[in-house]
Amino acid sequence: MTDASSESPSFEPSSLDLGVVGNGSFGALIDRRGRVVWSCLPAFDGDPAFCALLSPRGHDGGDCAIELEDHAGGEQHYLKNTAILRTVLHDRHGGAIEIIDFAPRWRQHDRFYRPVSLIRQVRPLSGNPRIRVRVRPLADWGARRPDTTWGSNHVRWLLPDFTLRLTSDVPVRFIREETPFVLSHPVHLVLGVDEPLARSVAGYAHEAQERTAGYWREWVRYLSVPLEWQEAVIRSAITLKLCQYEDSGAIIAAMTTSIPEAPHTPRNWDYRYCWLRDAAFVVRALNRLGATRSMEEFLRYIFNIATSDGTLQPLYGIGFEEHLHEYEVESLAGYRGMGPVRRGNLAWVQKQHDVYGSVVLASTQLFFDQRLVDPGDADTFRRLEPLGERAFALFDVPDAGLWEFRGRTEVHTYTAAMCWAACDRLAKIAARLQLDDRAARWRQRADGVRQRVLAESWNPERGHFTDAFGGHRLDASLLLLADIGFIDADDPRFVATVEAIGRELRRGDALFRYIAPDDFGTPETSFTLCTFWYIDALAAIGRHEEARGLFERILQRRNHLGLLSEDLDFEDGTLWGNFPQTYSHVGLIIAAMRLSRSWQEAS
Repeated sequence: MTDASSESPSFEPSSLDLGVVGNGSFGALIDRRGRVVWSCLPAFDGDPAFCALLSPRGHDGGDCAIELEDHAGGEQHYLKNTAILRTVLHDRHGGAIEIIDFAPRWRQHDRFYRPVSLIRQVRPLSGNPRIRVRVRPLADWGARRPDTTWGSNHVRWLLPDFTLRLTSDVPVRFIREETPFVLSHPVHLVLGVDEPLARSVAGYAHEAQERTAGYWREWVRYLSVPLEWQEAVIRSAITLKLCQYEDSGAIIAAMTTSIPEAPHTPRNWDYRYCWLRDAAFVVRALNRLGATRSMEEFLRYIFNIATSDGTLQPLYGIGFEEHLHEYEVESLAGYRGMGPVRRGNLAWVQKQHDVYGSVVLASTQLFFDQRLVDPGDADTFRRLEPLGERAFALFDVPDAGLWEFRGRTEVHTYTAAMCWAACDRLAKIAARLQLDDRAARWRQRADGVRQRVLAESWNPERGHFTDAFGGHRLDASLLLLADIGFIDADDPRFVATVEAIGRELRRGDALFRYIAPDDFGTPETSFTLCTFWYIDALAAIGRHEEARGLFERILQRRNHLGLLSEDLDFEDGTLWGNFPQTYSHVGLIIAAMRLSRSWQEAS
């Protein structure tokens, strides 16, 4: 038998065949071999103690692995309707092990128990499997190994803003020295905050799994899912839920930074922050499923960052931070060595005026949903009105747009339409609250903005709406004009625009967001959300069966666990871009709910 201590196993190149676990406090990405390759601690925006996904330059590690000697293959899936990941690994001699990974979450003492903690349970399934436990966090973005201390049943790593403690019934020496051993009985690892565990590790791990599974299954039970594609919708909904930081209510765009949008492209960004637009899309998708708590938590976040005059940045940190200075990290080589690795995001300095409409749209259900314990009232409405004032003032002022162009500004059609949406929804909310004067004021403004947008964004020579006032180009955001209620789906102008986008932006089964060169050249990969927008628009204009077929094919592009990144390669369907991408899972949910047969057809 090969001595597992003599050499490290050869891992395949990094891929986005990853699972995600989390609990609203932090998240972790786990590969097909059950190796934790990405996790920022103590929260989404923290130091990536587990950073193997982005190739540390000076040190091995940045991972937490359960290595099976003579590994021959395996399989991986989530326990049904949960965020609990099961990985089964097989060796070449008939041995097999099971790894169960999850972050604890359940209701306790009238609040949610969601510690910064990853629980790993490992048990033998067959044969005499031999494993090695390797826990190798790095500090300062992979630049150094942290100082370590240990005790009778724990090891501690002193990270910059967090002391990581592993409590385990694996002998501490085996962990410290990475000693291989025969797995003859189940073992348990509790990674988390630096607090002693005053009970048996096995007992706590088993109870935590049972209670966490119970939480997720109860949460899923009350989702209003469509008849068809339930597995895909449920997995997407859980993934969106995992991307909300519940301390503040912020919703991150993705858990990673610097996964490039295509091989060797400089389009490579840090998405571990709260884009108000992205978060609003998430809220609207979860609202459609009946999961309204995220909306309430997000509005708490909004009211913490809103200024007295309603001014908003495009994005903020998860702790309400305004300044997210962007710089490159030299200690990480990047995904598959494709740097640079970026920390921070310069988009915080941009002007993106659609954010005002995004926030008002995400808030609207608060005033109409009678299930809510604390529905929106006149005071809440007055807190939203400054956002409408900004939208009305800025709808025809050039901005960077939702695609965050760094080198040009225009009056983008989508921006202007979202500013209309802010005025339109405020009129509807005011009417709901019987604030007749305010309703009339906002309705007049909405009507005026709409007339101007229709006149300025329609190109009669080209016969479709354009990306900017007086423009001639297309971009995929025009597909949303019907979804936000700006124009009827059967309006010939919208139908013509959808058809033009299909001709110009579609390649095979996927769409570019735009094809005109930008600050970084010509786009290379499909922006997955745009494909879902196109599917939804096709169904809206009556091409329902075509939309269903395309939707089914795109579902096949998800990874083995049903998860999506930001981008897809047009040729081979490889996932690119940050992961898991909330935008993409929002698009999946919205399209599935549009396309599914009704429950009435099954009853």
